[in-house]
Amino acid sequence: MPTITLPPKENALFKRILRCYEHKQYRNGLKFCKQILNNPKFAEHGETLAMKGLTLNCLGKKEDAYELVRRGLRNDLKSHVCWHVYGLLQRSDKKYDEAIKCYRNALKWDKDNLQILRDLSLLQIQMRDLEGYRETRYQLLQLRPAQRASWIGYAVAYHLLEDFEMAAKIVEEFRKTQQTSPDKVDYEYSELLLYQNQVLREAGLHKEALEHLNNYEKQICDKLAVEETRGELLLKLERPDEASEVYRSLQERNPENWAYYQGLEKALKPGSVEARQKIYEDSWVKFPKGLVLRRLPLNFLTGEKFGECLDSYLRMNFSKGCPPVFTTLKSLYTDREKVAIIEELVVGYESCLKACRMFSENDDGKEEPPTTLLWVQYFLAQHFDFIDQPGLALDYINTAIDSTPTLIELFLIKAKIYKHTGNIKEAARWMDEAQALDTADRFINSKCAKYMLKAGLIKEAEEMCSKFTREGASAVDNLNEMQCMWFQTECALAYKAMNKFGEALKKCHEIERHFVEITDDQFDFHTYCMRKMTLRSYVDLLKLEDVLRQHPFYYKAARTAIQIYLVLHDKPLADDNKESQADTENLTDKELKKQRNKQRRAQKKAQLEEEKKNAEKEKQLKNQKKKKEDDDEEIGGPKEELVPDKLAKAENPLEEAVKFLIPLKNLVRNKIETHLLAFEIYFRKEKYLLMLQAIKRAVTIEPSNPWLHQCLVRFFKGVRESADLAEAVREVLKQEVSRLCGESNPQSFNKNYLSQHSSSIPHRVAAAKMMVHLEPLSDQMACEIATALDESLSGRSIQICTQVLEALRDGQLGEGQQKAAEAYRVACHKIYPYSLAFMPPGYQDNNATISANGDLSAGEHDDVANEM
Repeated sequence: MPTITLPPKENALFKRILRCYEHKQYRNGLKFCKQILNNPKFAEHGETLAMKGLTLNCLGKKEDAYELVRRGLRNDLKSHVCWHVYGLLQRSDKKYDEAIKCYRNALKWDKDNLQILRDLSLLQIQMRDLEGYRETRYQLLQLRPAQRASWIGYAVAYHLLEDFEMAAKIVEEFRKTQQTSPDKVDYEYSELLLYQNQVLREAGLHKEALEHLNNYEKQICDKLAVEETRGELLLKLERPDEASEVYRSLQERNPENWAYYQGLEKALKPGSVEARQKIYEDSWVKFPKGLVLRRLPLNFLTGEKFGECLDSYLRMNFSKGCPPVFTTLKSLYTDREKVAIIEELVVGYESCLKACRMFSENDDGKEEPPTTLLWVQYFLAQHFDFIDQPGLALDYINTAIDSTPTLIELFLIKAKIYKHTGNIKEAARWMDEAQALDTADRFINSKCAKYMLKAGLIKEAEEMCSKFTREGASAVDNLNEMQCMWFQTECALAYKAMNKFGEALKKCHEIERHFVEITDDQFDFHTYCMRKMTLRSYVDLLKLEDVLRQHPFYYKAARTAIQIYLVLHDKPLADDNKESQADTENLTDKELKKQRNKQRRAQKKAQLEEEKKNAEKEKQLKNQKKKKEDDDEEIGGPKEELVPDKLAKAENPLEEAVKFLIPLKNLVRNKIETHLLAFEIYFRKEKYLLMLQAIKRAVTIEPSNPWLHQCLVRFFKGVRESADLAEAVREVLKQEVSRLCGESNPQSFNKNYLSQHSSSIPHRVAAAKMMVHLEPLSDQMACEIATALDESLSGRSIQICTQVLEALRDGQLGEGQQKAAEAYRVACHKIYPYSLAFMPPGYQDNNATISANGDLSAGEHDDVANEM
C-alpha cells in the first residue's frame, strides 16, 4: 500500500497518467505528472515520480528516468507501483534478474496483482526459471480460473519441467471445459488437441496418444499431421500392418517424401536386399514419374543391380534436364565402387549421345534432344571436380558453355571448380559472369557477392548486394539491419585475411548482437502463443532458443573473433604515430619526401571518403528523425556504436575472447575446435587446470588430432618448466600428463606420435612444428618431415600445403627457410597448377578486372587455364 494517498482530483489525474502510458501518449502523461507534482503537498509523491520516470524512459531519457524512479521508490518503499515501475525500467535495460527481484518486492505489498504476476511470469520463462514460472502460473490460475491462458500457461510450465503426465492432465481438464461441436472447424481447438497429443507422446503414452488421435481426428484441421503421427505411433506400438497402410496412403498424397518410404520399410521389415528392392519396384508401377523412389534404392543396392537402378534414375533426370541430379547422388561418393560405376555409366552416355544422340547404341527408342548431352556434360564436370580432377572438369564445363553460352548453371559450376582448385579470383570472375546473365536473380547475386568477399573484393561485394538493398541507405547498414549473417561472416573472414582486425571484429560483434536480439525477440511470443494457441510451435521455439548459439553462423563468428583476439594478444597493434616515426628514421631525404607525398595523397583520399560517409550518415539521421516524428515517440535508447579501432585495441583481448568462448563451451561441446580454442586462451592466461580440462575434453572427441597434439606438447612442456604452481596442482597435473602422454619427456612423446602417424601429412606437419618448438636446432629435419609430398601420404590438400608454406615463411619450421619455401612452392605448383597460393612470385592476375555491374573487362577468360 502507498504511504501517501492522493485526494480524488489528483487520483483521477494519476489514473490518466496510467492510461496515457498504456496508449503510448507519453507527452500528455508528462503534463499530468507535472500537474500533480506542482502541488507542494505531493511534490515528492513516490508513485507519480516513478510514473514520470517510466514515461521519460520511453522517450529515451534513461538517466533522468532512473533518477526519478529511484527517488520515487525512496519516498514510498511500500508501494507496489514504485517497485513494479522499477522492474519495468530494469526490464527495458534487459537486466532481467534485477527486474524479477523488483517484481517480487512489488508482490510483497500486493500479492494478487494480476499485471505484476503476468510480467513476472514472462521474465521467468525468458530466463528459464521454470520452477518459479510454475508457481507464478499456479497463482494466476487460482486468481483467474476462467481464463484460457491461465490453464495453458500452467500446463506449459509442467511440460517444460518434463512432468508430461501432469501437463497432459491439466490440458485434459481444460479441454473438458471447451464446448465445441464435433462438426465445427475450430483451428485453435485443433491446435490444443495436437499439443495434447504431443505431450502424451513425449510422456511415452503411445497407446493413449493413438486413442486420443482416433477420438478427435474429425476436429483436427491438420490432416497431414494426424496421418504422420498415426504412422509413427503404430510403428512404436508394433502394429506393422496398420502402419504400412498409413504410409502407403501418405505416399499417394506425396510420392516424393523420403520419410514415407523409410516408414514403410520399418513397417514391412524386409529380410533381404531383394525384398527391400521389391518395396520400391511396386512403387515404380504406382508412380512411374517418381524420382525419390528410384533414388533411395541406390543407398543399399550394389554391383549390377546398383548399375541397373542408377541407369533408369539418371536417364529420367538427364532427359528431363534436372540440374540438381549430382547433388542427390553426392552421398554415394563415400563408396569407391559406386563412384566407378557412376563414372563409367555417365562417360558412356556422353560418348553415345555425341555419336548417335542416344544413351546407348543398343537403344531402340527415339533420339534424345541436344539438351540431354548438355546436362550429361554438366554432371560430369561436377563429378570430376568432386573427385579432384579439375582439368577434366574444366574440359567438360567449357564444352558445355561453348554449346550453350546462356545457361547460368554452367557458369556457376565453372566458378565452383575454380574455387575448389584454389583460384578464388578466377572463381569470382566466372560467378560475376553468371550474375551478368540475370541481374534480377537474388540467389546468383548473393553467390557472386560471397565469392567476391572470399577473393577480398569487399567494396565490389557491397556494390553487388546494393542491387537488392533499400534505396537511399548504405548497403552494409541495410544488410546488418536485415540480420544478413552470411554476408557478415564472409566479410569478417575477408577483413581478417587482410589483417584489418578492427573491421573483422566489428562484423563478429554485429553477429553476436543479432543472436542477442533473436533471444530478446522471443519475449513477444510468450503472450502471443498463449492467445493464439500455437502451442506446439511455441514449445519448439523455446527449445530452439535454448540452443540458439549452436548455429553455424554464431560458431563461425565466435571462432573468427577468438582467433583475432589471440593474435591481438600475441602482437598488440602499435600506435600509428610510433610506427611511422620508427619507419622514417631509416629513410633518405628523397625517400622521405616520396613517402610524405604518398601519405598526403592517402590522407586526402581518406578525408574524401570520410566526408562521403558523413554525408550518408547525415542523410540517414534525417530519415530517422522524420520517422521518429511520425511515430511521435521513440522507445529505448540507441545502441553503443562499434568502432573498429577501439575493438582492435581492446585492453584485455583474452577476456573479450572468453565472452565468445563461453556459449561454445556450453552448446558446441561435440566439436574439437571449441576445446582447442579454449586451450589457446587459457595457455596465454597460464591457467593450467583449465588447459587440462580443455585437453581432456578434446581427447575424448579425436585423440590423434594434429592441433590437439601441438596443444599436448606445449602443455607437457609448460607443466615441466613452470615454477610457480601450487604443490597440489603440480601433483595433479603430473599425474594427468603421464596418463595423457605416457612418456617421460615431450621430445619422446612427439617422436612416438610421428612414428604412429608417419603416413599422414597433417600429422607430420604438427609433429615437425613441435620438433622445432622443443629443439630449435632440429629445424632441417623438421623441414624435411613437413615438406614431404609423396602420393603414398594421406591428407594432402591445398589447405594443408598452404599451411606448410606459411609455416616455412613465418619461421614456425625454423628461421631462414626461404630456399626450402620456394622449392616447396614449386613442388606444390606442379600438383595444384591452378591454385593462387603456389603461383610464381612475379605472377599477376592481369587477365581481367571485375566491376560490380556484372561485366568482365576485355581479355580471354581462359588464358589462365591455357597457360597451365
